[in-house]
Amino acid sequence: IHGMLPLKEKDRPIVRALLDAGCCARCILRFCCVSLQSAYRQNYEDLTCELQSFADTRETSISGDSAEKEQQDVPPCKKIRLDIEKGGDEDGKDVKESAEKTESNICVVCLGVLQHFCDKDFAKKVLRELFSYEFHSLVLSVSLPAQLSVREVRHFSSSSLLLREKTMCLGKDDVIQVKEAYKWILHSLVSQELGVPALAKSLFEVSVGFKHPETDGDCHFLCIHGLCLQGAVDFGASLSTITLTQCGSNRKFSCPPKRPTTLCALQEIQCLHVPVFVAGRYNKFSRTLPQTPWVIDGERRMESSVEELITAPLLSAFQAEGFNFSSSGREDVDVRTLGNGRPFAVELLNPHKAQFSTEEVHQLQETINKSSSKIRVRDLQIVTREAVGHMKEGEEEKTKSYCALIWTQRPIEENDIEFLNDIKDLNIAQKTPLRVLHRRPLAVRQRVIHTMSAQYRDSHHFCLQLRTQAGTYIKEFVHGDFGRTRPNLCDLMKTETDILELDVESVDVDWPPVIPEPESQKGRSSLPEHQHKDTPPSQEDIQCHPLGSLF
Repeated sequence: IHGMLPLKEKDRPIVRALLDAGCCARCILRFCCVSLQSAYRQNYEDLTCELQSFADTRETSISGDSAEKEQQDVPPCKKIRLDIEKGGDEDGKDVKESAEKTESNICVVCLGVLQHFCDKDFAKKVLRELFSYEFHSLVLSVSLPAQLSVREVRHFSSSSLLLREKTMCLGKDDVIQVKEAYKWILHSLVSQELGVPALAKSLFEVSVGFKHPETDGDCHFLCIHGLCLQGAVDFGASLSTITLTQCGSNRKFSCPPKRPTTLCALQEIQCLHVPVFVAGRYNKFSRTLPQTPWVIDGERRMESSVEELITAPLLSAFQAEGFNFSSSGREDVDVRTLGNGRPFAVELLNPHKAQFSTEEVHQLQETINKSSSKIRVRDLQIVTREAVGHMKEGEEEKTKSYCALIWTQRPIEENDIEFLNDIKDLNIAQKTPLRVLHRRPLAVRQRVIHTMSAQYRDSHHFCLQLRTQAGTYIKEFVHGDFGRTRPNLCDLMKTETDILELDVESVDVDWPPVIPEPESQKGRSSLPEHQHKDTPPSQEDIQCHPLGSLF
């Protein structure tokens, strides 16, 4: 073993060949299958000098017996430094220019990635992108130009010829990959600066991407062999199908590859935190509030929505860059959701802040509730991605309860509606309603009305409570939707009926888990005082509407 490097005598010829071919010090370690991470983390200049010393390369020293004797055992790079320091004569000037030229050499394989993007200055540049995030660990991902893989295969091919002459065996899979070596170095630097571990898996990912336009043409020959390069992940597997001979069959693609004249360029540094999922239940008390933004032909019809009222405080608190809102079903703009509310989940994309205590989440719930009297949120909590799936599991097998204010064209008496109380598990067929046909496929859906309970109001109005299979179109069951729902309430009552008001009273989905209310919140109604469900309907509510006027 030579110095700090785990190199043996059999590695000397390959180190010499790689140095002559223009390989950087760290790529030489890779081709020598050095897996000692600390070797790659050495100062690059020191590592280069040590490899040159190992290869027994000699630079022209300054004239003079005393200087020659003094520098006899000094490694080549240190000789150059000494000569530059002495400087002043023509020989010193030439040596200085030679040193600058050597330092500007760009690796023929990694195109400078392992030379110029692995130091503390670059690590600090990465760190500047992280300061707006809160995290306890990170994982580093690297995106390299595809041509690095082509160059590595071609360089490996030329090196293998030398190895075979020395009766050695080396497989391509034994070579340390550029990405792996790069992560060994940068992981250590970033971890030391931040004081957080860099792991193989983490909720927070830092992605560093490079490009090298000068050598983009290195990959063009692969089109001849029918390879479609979709990305760096699949590129290595695709490249393995091309033989080493094919890589060097064209004069433009010599083995080893030509030395580049430009460095790899940093394309981007991206930070991405895995999504955070927040779930809860919401009540909607307004009959002029849609669940999601209502935009028709590019024109907004309502000022706000349930989605926006809930997500605005969440986006601000989590400092997220976007969201996806989902719920267990949806109500129309003129339908209230009462009772224990409707389950919902919000996926917060790339949150810069992700750690919240139970008390902080409760305060966030209060912030949402104080922002508007049109909605109220309960059971707000952070959940996992897998848990959100419970909201959709067996959705159509669940039941929902409703209360509807019904108008009848024919005058009725109390005994005219009593038969509805005896109807159990009524099977109906519902063709996709006309009002949603623009966004739902045309189909006939079989649904079940489990129970009904009628309460007489006056000669043209009664309240109807229903417990139905989830996914039942209640409005269409009441007015028939021009015969698209059969049987319907019109058929059962033998008169035209319409629905004036509709409330969702319960959504029987046992998710998310109930969060006990603090003592200060207990006993508070979930419905604003002026909109309590027991408040008698106004004259405007019970006025006779012609069929379909509400839709």
